[in-house]
Amino acid sequence: MATKFTGGCLCGKVRYEATADPIFMGNCHCRDCQKATGSAYEAAVGIPAATLKVTGNVKYHDMKADSGNTVSRGFCPDCGARLIGKSNSMPDLAIITAGSLDDPKQYQPAMDVYVSSAQPWDHMNPALPKFPKMPM
Repeated sequence: MATKFTGGCLCGKVRYEATADPIFMGNCHCRDCQKATGSAYEAAVGIPAATLKVTGNVKYHDMKADSGNTVSRGFCPDCGARLIGKSNSMPDLAIITAGSLDDPKQYQPAMDVYVSSAQPWDHMNPALPKFPKMPM
């Protein structure tokens, strides 16, 4: 049975929901995610893009990833909370920022990616598989 994910921003002006089996759940330690989150990594849930329904105004910041693809990070223009992401290389994939979930316990990371950029003070779960870059 597919999982229902719901969440939103700090001020409540942007909400989302999706009912889907997650494609992946993982921690991205790339420098872009570190800068975007202001932390050691981004906790991300990948879902089929067609299942994601968003209400409210989302603003996107586009940037070129180290792969050369364009990554778009969606956030609330009022409170600035990061919510969703997408990449032009995988248009059928949507990324939910796990911290924006109404029930963050739904997040069960299965891997750490871009560990070549991980910070030495970030103590990763040793039980999770580690990839120097993106494994896909």
